[in-house]
Amino acid sequence: MEPQRKAKSTVPEKFTADSKIRDVINDPAFGNYGRLLFPVQRNYMQGASLKTMNLSWYTNICPDDTVAVVNYLWAQTSAGETIFHDIYAEEEKLTDQTKRDTGLFLFRGTPGGKVAILVAGGGFRYVGAMHDSFPHALALSRKGIHAFALIYRPGGETICQDLARAIAFIHEKATALQVDISGYSLWGGSAGARSAAIVGSLGTAHFGEKKYPRPAAIIMQYTGFADIYGNEPPTYSCAGANDGAGLRRIMRQRTETIRRNGTDAEFEVFDGLSHGFGLGTGTAAEGWINRAVRFWKKQTNT
Repeated sequence: MEPQRKAKSTVPEKFTADSKIRDVINDPAFGNYGRLLFPVQRNYMQGASLKTMNLSWYTNICPDDTVAVVNYLWAQTSAGETIFHDIYAEEEKLTDQTKRDTGLFLFRGTPGGKVAILVAGGGFRYVGAMHDSFPHALALSRKGIHAFALIYRPGGETICQDLARAIAFIHEKATALQVDISGYSLWGGSAGARSAAIVGSLGTAHFGEKKYPRPAAIIMQYTGFADIYGNEPPTYSCAGANDGAGLRRIMRQRTETIRRNGTDAEFEVFDGLSHGFGLGTGTAAEGWINRAVRFWKKQTNT
């Protein structure tokens, strides 16, 4: 693997790679949602500091990206910006306490900018957002895109329900949020990619919400999801060459099937990488997110 490059940052250095994870979680600026920055299911995270953080099933975790994320969020909320949005009302949380561990972290783009909704993986057991969606969201926000990173209830059905609710929430609050939800995109890695693909094809109404437009594009990373519904949105997919021949074969075949159905689809494989490489900072995958954005923009003619 090539040496890791330091993620670009224009925010104050409140935290460093040596900062303790517990200090980030308990920083007063983050209020009662600091705990959701990292997995609430603790068995899947190791390490005490930002530079030693490890997440189950993930590789190529870049401490500089982690530091850039927490510094960005700290600077935003310290400046009075709202960075976290509840997607369930208090009465819904009283009925189902697990909904207290859900919400959307917003990485703000330019006023009136387009929307990307990101769903981290975690094997349907935890939410790996600090590596699998927050760095992506920060990169997208620097392109002027409003990136919403979903914190969900792990589980095949509950992820989809929470994603459908997130889509509904952003549609309903688009004016107040100052975002353009038309032609939005869904992004996901691993388990999150499966959920994005399912909700993108079946729609929000299938999961108990009002019917809202389907995404203009799905961006999927490293998942062996094979289902085809026949109405898939345009789909960009990518994986590591060392992530298993079966997974790569499934992703390639699914891409080819989507194309045969008359819908745009692309698939990339990156040498030397296994599962869960995230942004791929300092690896052969670095820059894939730019091509994914171009793919999405092609679908919306922007």
